[in-house]
Amino acid sequence: METRPFRSVLYIPGSKERALDKATSLPADAIIFDLEDAVAIDEKARARALLAETLQGSDYGQRAKLVRINALSTEWGAHDVNVIAQARPEAILLPKVETAADVEALARLLDARPETAETRIWTMIESPLGALNALEIGRAPRMAGFVMGTNDLAKDMHCRFRADRLPLLAALQIPLLAAKACGLVAVDGVYNAFRDVEGLRAECAQGRDMGFDGKTLIHPAQLDVANEVFAPAPEDITLARRQIEAFDAATARGEGVAVVDGKIVENLHIVTAKQILAKAEAIAQMSE
Repeated sequence: METRPFRSVLYIPGSKERALDKATSLPADAIIFDLEDAVAIDEKARARALLAETLQGSDYGQRAKLVRINALSTEWGAHDVNVIAQARPEAILLPKVETAADVEALARLLDARPETAETRIWTMIESPLGALNALEIGRAPRMAGFVMGTNDLAKDMHCRFRADRLPLLAALQIPLLAAKACGLVAVDGVYNAFRDVEGLRAECAQGRDMGFDGKTLIHPAQLDVANEVFAPAPEDITLARRQIEAFDAATARGEGVAVVDGKIVENLHIVTAKQILAKAEAIAQMSE
């Protein structure tokens, strides 16, 4: 399990110098520096050069740094890779991914450059075919995470937006299952109404309960809610510690299970408890 927190993953336009600077102080666990949808066509070349320079000269601390390039099928995608490679990116987020071959094409470009030897690949899952092929995509070279593109998914599925997201659940859960099977991070899609705090909180809670690691965000005002909802609650941390203590005591007595609050605690519960504590510790380190 990835213990590094990805509770809040904020999109930042790669063409906006002021936004790039502000992002160095925002309480985001991860930043997606966007060269795709957030950048106008006539700004693509300037944005990639600005972003490469910024990533080399700015300190984003422990925040995970992902660069969303344009699709390799466009005239800008390969140029994005060549320029951004100078900044030795931590990860490249590839949009419009529908098969493992899309990832393999990017992996070959990265393999050809020594400065990107450690660069990982994340993919947008934003089409019905991409969702259905999520397992083979997750097994592709350099893969590290999925980002759900729920707006595009809804568009292609011709489904309605509902607060409970029932029409989208299968399209969310299939890639989520694939991510868990492949040991990848999985981040939920954006919530468009960035001023609707309670709506955001409800959708974050749904994503957390499904098993997503965090939420992609379109505005800094959404950061606090995502950070709160996707962090282990104090009562969960307390229970995890009690479960581990009780199980250790039971093991010392030669017993295979323990009982906490009238419920059986087995080894599988201890695995989850340790994951909760590791995540809480990682969040605490980020806060420092």
